Amino acid sequence: VITYSGGRVYDDLNEEQKGRVSFTSNFLAGDASLQIISLQSSDAGKYICKVKNAGQYEWARITLKKIVCCICVTCLLFLLEKPSKPKCWLEGELLEGKELSLQCHSASGTAPISYRWQRLNEEDERAEHLPPTSRVNISNPGQVLLKNLTQMSTGLYQCIATNEAGQESCVVQVTVQRAQNVGMIAGAVCGVVVGLSLLFLVVRLTIRRKEKKRYEEEEAPNEIREDAEAPKAHLVKPSSSSSGSRSSRSGSSSTRSTANSASRSQRTLSTEATPHLTPPQYSQRESEGKEIEPKKVNYTNLMKMGATLVMVPAQSRAFQTV
Repeated sequence: VITYSGGRVYDDLNEEQKGRVSFTSNFLAGDASLQIISLQSSDAGKYICKVKNAGQYEWARITLKKIVCCICVTCLLFLLEKPSKPKCWLEGELLEGKELSLQCHSASGTAPISYRWQRLNEEDERAEHLPPTSRVNISNPGQVLLKNLTQMSTGLYQCIATNEAGQESCVVQVTVQRAQNVGMIAGAVCGVVVGLSLLFLVVRLTIRRKEKKRYEEEEAPNEIREDAEAPKAHLVKPSSSSSGSRSSRSGSSSTRSTANSASRSQRTLSTEATPHLTPPQYSQRESEGKEIEPKKVNYTNLMKMGATLVMVPAQSRAFQTV
């Protein structure tokens, strides 16, 4: 730990005690008392003191003191450390009728360490006895078991750790709940979880629907659309109105033919009366008086050409399409 040699004191022999050890008196006069400051738990142990006299011996003046060549002293240093602040915690269910374990432990301190549990009055923090149903674990004094919990078991509980150097304590709160309250809390938690899940699902579906609609709007101008197939046409037999129209048309044709014959006879008589009119002029006038009948177009040829049929009134055509 410390030594004197060659007129110099060496106090750095032990790295852990460097600067904390020194001689308390005049060691050259024979008092080699040792002082240790800022004690630590690592300072505990055995300390040996050795004194060596290396002076010249003169037989004439030899005394008992001078023939002593070495003195060894062994001392035992005890260092006491109070318990560290204990840690308190609970193990079990805080429900009526259940069991609850109160735990207490100090991480450091000089052994032996004793533990004691007590109940505190919440108003003035006055110490009270534990409930009658409590049991202390003999093998582990830092553990107390509370059986058959009731509302009377609710309160503050204090654990005190004690040894020869001092004591430290910790406090824990015990709150016993009713079973129905626990069920209500569990139901509320489940309801909140389900509600959040549904909300997330709705938001997700809404976002996906908007993305799909936006994608369709962006892709619509690039699509190539084909014309729809032309509807199939069916020939329908003309109805009675068509027959009436045909008969009226035939009647009008007959009337025109009669009128044309009468006009032709008049033109013949006029030709004979006026010989200066030439036959070609008569033929030209006769051709002008005739009606130009439209050509009939075959329905099959129209379909081959890819024509589209159009609905017309029965009075204008002999056939109609559906």
